[in-house]
Formats: sequence, structure tokens, C-alpha cells
Amino acid sequence: MEIVVGISGASGVQYGVRLLQALREKECTTHLVVTDSARKIIEIETHQSLSEVFELASRFYEPHDFAAPVASGSHLFDAMVVIPCSMGTLSSIACGSSDTLITRTADVCLKEKRRLVLVPRETPLSLIQLRNMVSAAEAGAVILPACPAFYSRPESLEDLVDVLVGRVLDLLGLENDLYGRWEGNAYNRLNQSGEKVN
Repeated sequence: MEIVVGISGASGVQYGVRLLQALREKECTTHLVVTDSARKIIEIETHQSLSEVFELASRFYEPHDFAAPVASGSHLFDAMVVIPCSMGTLSSIACGSSDTLITRTADVCLKEKRRLVLVPRETPLSLIQLRNMVSAAEAGAVILPACPAFYSRPESLEDLVDVLVGRVLDLLGLENDLYGRWEGNAYNRLNQSGEKVN
């Protein structure tokens, strides 16, 4: 698959970095766009350099490079994920304002009826933000808030990140085992030694 990954300026850039790693493991072609504010957050929230993040992608572009191939509907990529999706980026996508490469590419996804997954990371949410999510969903985007599940009993921050990234891969139609899937009430039963029962 050929996937565009947009990392915008919201807390939770680890989600975007982990998605790039997972897509690379699956030998997907990835096009990466990182906003200026997201570049600063990568420095704050991760132990990776910007160049290390760029190296995870097949190709990367500057945030305002409207000559990039993914800015055109004639370039046949399969899907786009904005992870995390800042409220400013969400607003631009919901309003059809193609003022950055991320929002232009998202607009391409919507007009060409391609899969667009938005991963907002904000709390609490204002009425304006909620309405923007509704507008984006009505236009065809999938809204996947950064709300990891706990039924798989994650033991680390990495496990929590994998739960969400696994859900993104599910939406892209990519098989993965990044998180434990719900198997009914018996899923988390414990035996006498305190270990999970399969």
C-alpha cells in the first residue's frame, strides 16, 4: 500500500512515529509530512531526532510543498492518516482550507473518495471542535480519537501506543498483531498464578 502520514502539532507524536515504523515493517510506501510545530514537539516528546523520523518514511516533504506528488488527485496513493491531528489541522480539513500540504492532501482524499483517518489528540473538546469532527466525518473522514483501550492490560506506554496504532492499521486494511483483540469475557481471566488464560 501507499500511505500518506501527516504528523501535525499536537501532543502524541509518538503515535505517528510508531505508525511509520509499523508501515515500514509491512513494506508499505509512505509519504511523510511533518508540520513546523510537530517538529518541535518531536524534540520535546521523543528521544528521536527529526532526521531519524524522516528516515522511517519512503519520502518526506516540507509542510508547504504544494509541488509534492501527493498534492494531486492524479497521484494514486491509497490512504492518508493524520496522526496526531491538531485541532487547527482538523479545522482546516473540515472547512476545506488547503493551506498546508497536509490539509491539501486530506482534501485530495476526500474529493477522490480515498480513506482518510484523523487521530485527534485533545481534551476536553469544545463545541467548535466537535462540530469540526462531525463535518470531517460527514465529508468521508474516519475520526479515531487517541483513546487507547485497556482490556489488553498494557504494561507500558509502548503497549498503549501500539493499541491505537493497531486500530489505525485495521482501518487501513493491514493485518497486525500490535494489540490483544477482545475475545469475550474470558479474555482477561486470570489463573491462580496471576497469568492470563488463553
